[in-house]
Amino acid sequence: MLPGFVGLGLAIVVPVGFLGWVYVRFGVLVLVLSVVLLAGVVMLLDRWRRTSARRRGGHYTAAELSRLDDEGLTVAAARMLRRDGWQVVDVGEPGRPRLYAKDRRGRELDVAFRPVTSADEGASGPAPLREAGRPGVDNLLRVVVHRGDFSRADVLWASRQGGVHLLDGQQLGRWAMGSRLEELGL
Repeated sequence: MLPGFVGLGLAIVVPVGFLGWVYVRFGVLVLVLSVVLLAGVVMLLDRWRRTSARRRGGHYTAAELSRLDDEGLTVAAARMLRRDGWQVVDVGEPGRPRLYAKDRRGRELDVAFRPVTSADEGASGPAPLREAGRPGVDNLLRVVVHRGDFSRADVLWASRQGGVHLLDGQQLGRWAMGSRLEELGL
């Protein structure tokens, strides 16, 4: 508790001491500019802190998702699963991200990630078939996450498999904004 009070004291004493020094050394005009600059820095730090806390809580915007690389998308998906009450383990290998998750009801997920290629980014194919999510033989639900759209061949492949769910970019965006996996048909 003492380190917290010391940190709070320093957070107050250092800026006030700096502003006092600026006033004595340079006058009122520079003092006013310093106060404005200090307020701007505090506002930027607060905004960064809030954004970081929102992301750690498993909430992302579509723009944030689009900027993530494969590793970042894996971290984001793990956070979103934890937000939805799943216990998550990263079982991926280098270059092949993969998550395993289990919830309180005993459901198990195997989450794989399909990278976006330049051909995928502009495509606007059909939405995945919703009946593709029947449990497989081992009762492990497989989820393939993709920031783009799945091709018709992907959708047909998933519909022939047992327990495969395709989560396209539109559904990923809804999930990132706070929808639960159950609301997305899982």
